[in-house]
Amino acid sequence: MQNDNVLLEHKGHVAVVTFNRPQRRNAFNEQMWAGLKRIVAQLQTQTPRVVVVTGAGQAFCAGFDVNPDNPQVSGLIGAVERREREPVEALIRLLQETVHALVSLPVPVIAAVNGDAYGGGAELASRCDLRVMDPAAVFCFSEARLGLMPDWGGGPGLTKLIGVSRAADMILTGRKVGAGEALSIGLINRISGTGMALSEAIKLAETIAQNGPRAIRHALVVIRQAAELPMNAALKLEREQAVSLIVSGECIHGITAFLSKQKPLFPDME
Repeated sequence: MQNDNVLLEHKGHVAVVTFNRPQRRNAFNEQMWAGLKRIVAQLQTQTPRVVVVTGAGQAFCAGFDVNPDNPQVSGLIGAVERREREPVEALIRLLQETVHALVSLPVPVIAAVNGDAYGGGAELASRCDLRVMDPAAVFCFSEARLGLMPDWGGGPGLTKLIGVSRAADMILTGRKVGAGEALSIGLINRISGTGMALSEAIKLAETIAQNGPRAIRHALVVIRQAAELPMNAALKLEREQAVSLIVSGECIHGITAFLSKQKPLFPDME
């Protein structure tokens, strides 16, 4: 299904969201933000087991489209000239809330970094749960080069992912990080074969989707929140999630299949 310059395709239990503006290296303009917002709303009502996010063409996403033909740019220029905070704050809130809604879906969100991820594109990828990266792709938190800073949630997102010092290195220098370094510092999970980021991300998603969907969702709640909680609070959260999962009865399917040496077939969430 197509929404403006953002595509949504279902492959079994996996949904693939594609930024489809390759002529601008998938940089986000007003239409793309509206399209992504609508697709996220669809995924919230009809949630798959895993979501994969990628870009069309040679780039993953070049971030925010700063060209004058993006109406959001002219609005920003006017606000800056008048020194008005409100329009700028409203725009940044829209960007942050849309990205946050995507990466907060109650299922794993995997970034298939098929090409360069610059600025907001790097931010969005860093906010996903998992990242598969093409060996030729580059991460670059390039905002400071333009006199800007991360504002899609990438500042806190990158810091939580790779730590304060490494995040400062990437954000404050605006330097390029290739796949090898990205893997070594924990920015990505896997380097794909050349041109295979999407297919390998889908394969990873399908592996996850074979497991109990309730188990994945409950475990994901803990994974996403544990680093921000004191240990006692994290243990309490894990206990609550584990109890809810066991009471749901999903484990009966898994244990029965294990004892009979069969592959489990877990029912979808209701």
